[in-house]
Amino acid sequence: MLALRVGALFVHEAGGDHFCTASVVASPGRDLLITAAHCIHSGKGGNYRQDIVFIPGYRDGQTPFGIWTVKGLLVAPQWISGSDPGLDVGFVTLEPHDGQNIQDVLGANQLGIDSGYRYLVRVTGYPASAGAPITCVNWTSRQSASQLRFDCGGFTGGTSGSPWVTHFNPRTRNGTIVGVIGGYQQGGDTAAISYSSYLGAAVQRLYQQAVTDRAQ
Repeated sequence: MLALRVGALFVHEAGGDHFCTASVVASPGRDLLITAAHCIHSGKGGNYRQDIVFIPGYRDGQTPFGIWTVKGLLVAPQWISGSDPGLDVGFVTLEPHDGQNIQDVLGANQLGIDSGYRYLVRVTGYPASAGAPITCVNWTSRQSASQLRFDCGGFTGGTSGSPWVTHFNPRTRNGTIVGVIGGYQQGGDTAAISYSSYLGAAVQRLYQQAVTDRAQ
């Protein structure tokens, strides 16, 4: 089940508010999530969020894979200085849980960089008003040079950060993340149309920084 690699970001604990979605992205440290920048940093004039946890596979109050503590948050300088919708992507490093890293428990999808605008993707996210994730499969399109578009209903508040996974292999359960809900209109002003920042060189640099910061 693809949703195993996707979870909800909560304030403090499972009893708090789940406000965004994140997913495991492959990394050497095996401890990295990808989400939208606006989920973890308020942008121009703001700061990083405090006291958040990741709950993979969350459903109706159940935490089948535990509650994971955040170790570090990272967004691009362009997001911090100007809330650049072309860089509404962030990375979250997690502490180990019961002696294991998140990727050891759930596996991970690869990060797809500079690979185009049109994909058949599977998008799974956690609406804040629901106790379980939703999933939709559809084709993406080019909204602009810095934005992708995905048309599917139900992606309301809380689904920001949901991964757009293409080339999903049902046998290995591996796929490639080519977007996350965010970017233009912070992911979309309506539940029927969602957006993602284009994952280009700047996102690649941010990913490498997240990997390097973790290794230090």
